[in-house]
Amino acid sequence: MSAAPPSAPTPPEPVESPQLVQLGLDADEPCLRADAARNRARLLEAAAGLVAAHGADAVTMEEVAAAAGVGKGTVFRRFGDRTGLLMALLDHGEKKLQAAFLGGPPPLGPGAPPAERLRAFGRAALHRTVEDLELQLAAQPDPDRRFTVPPYRVRHHHVAMLLRQAAPHADCELLTHTLLAQLDPALVHHLIHQCGMPPQRLEDAWTDLVDRVTGTTA
Repeated sequence: MSAAPPSAPTPPEPVESPQLVQLGLDADEPCLRADAARNRARLLEAAAGLVAAHGADAVTMEEVAAAAGVGKGTVFRRFGDRTGLLMALLDHGEKKLQAAFLGGPPPLGPGAPPAERLRAFGRAALHRTVEDLELQLAAQPDPDRRFTVPPYRVRHHHVAMLLRQAAPHADCELLTHTLLAQLDPALVHHLIHQCGMPPQRLEDAWTDLVDRVTGTTA
């Protein structure tokens, strides 16, 4: 009897997921006209500036309209209400981060060694968390959804992929959750505002953790 043919090799995992997973706030909207898209982007940039200057609680639809140079009705038509505006602002920031680590320039995007990309990812994610901390704390999902919402799943997929390349013998599925826990907005808030740690210390700790996990150095 002839020997059974060797099994086909397992196809390699795709290097990157080609699609952004969004928060779902505007996924069902029709494609915006160019002028409407510009207005939306201007409103989101204005809202981001007001949140940075005064905090999320102090931002009103009227202030956003004034900062963007449009009528108040434009803001309500675009986002519905204040909650819709703030959630759209979070979605806007998350999609920019996703675009950067999925297809932007290295070391955050493709083209750098996996450990270097992990270091860059943590620094970029921490920077965004510090910038949007109030919004992210307000928008944290319930415990039964915290690890299944699309933004977390995208981050988990990305970090796990890089870990499998940098530390192939580790339990990358669980280790990814451990790494991402260091980027949790509630922990970042505690460390910065209650423990008085500067954001740079958190970035340095992320780099040290990646070095230890992957056995590499920056």
